[in-house]
Amino acid sequence: MAIDTIEPSSISAGAASGPRVSFRPSSAIITIAAICLIVVVASAIFAGVLAPQDPQKLAPAMRLKPGMPGFPLGTDAYGRDLLSRILHGGRISLMIGVGAAIVSVTIGLTIGLVSGFFRWADAIIMRIMDGLMAIPSILLAIAVVSLSGASLKTVLIAIIIPEIPRVVRLVRSVVLSAREEPYVEAAIAIGSSLPKILWRHLMPNTFAPLIVQGTYICASAILTEAILSFLGAGINPETPTWGNIMAEGRAFFQIKPSLIFWPGVVLSIAILSINLIGDATRDALDPRMKQRGTGK
Repeated sequence: MAIDTIEPSSISAGAASGPRVSFRPSSAIITIAAICLIVVVASAIFAGVLAPQDPQKLAPAMRLKPGMPGFPLGTDAYGRDLLSRILHGGRISLMIGVGAAIVSVTIGLTIGLVSGFFRWADAIIMRIMDGLMAIPSILLAIAVVSLSGASLKTVLIAIIIPEIPRVVRLVRSVVLSAREEPYVEAAIAIGSSLPKILWRHLMPNTFAPLIVQGTYICASAILTEAILSFLGAGINPETPTWGNIMAEGRAFFQIKPSLIFWPGVVLSIAILSINLIGDATRDALDPRMKQRGTGK
């Protein structure tokens, strides 16, 4: 019987090569996105220190001026410093994004747990959620703002309502899968209390997808607020937000395009950074994505 032999040279060559380390461009992109988001958030938090002027101060003699000392990005149609308004506008826009994400995830998690665990409530709850999802979110938000008046609270509610059904459907799908697991069935068999089963055994399974969903809701809420403000159905025009700044500069776009360009750039950077971080979080928390990345 012939015995196959292995050349020592092939062994040494394979050992010398060692594991291959490949550079992943996506990791660099995520790092850049995280840095950009940190800069945007820090600029909004410390806007009172970084802003060179009062964002509400009117100076008719300085209207539509180009960049100059004390006014790095120039002024708007009322003589207000554009950079100061962009920095302060980030506070409202980011507050709406984070607030909408937290509230919609909290409410959607509670409703989704009930819908996924109780079969008798599932049909009723999901038909209501399907009805809300059938209405375009931007039209529903405009309707809510039109009925209740423009304010920060109203805009926040108008953005949260269309997002809740999406969270409910996500949580429901996770609960329907997790409730068939042996440890959940064992908890039911030994007579564990209902709150314990829901909050201790089922809810932890929803954390990973909810974190990812929360990042998407945050980005979507910031964009929706900008759309509402641009259409005149958002927060009061006197309040600096990225959408309001672009809406005010729309009439003077041909004279001074920077009135829309600079807040649009900051808005795009914030939304793109949040979405990229959300994608990276999904890849990190989803084992199937890890296997695809390693080629297994």
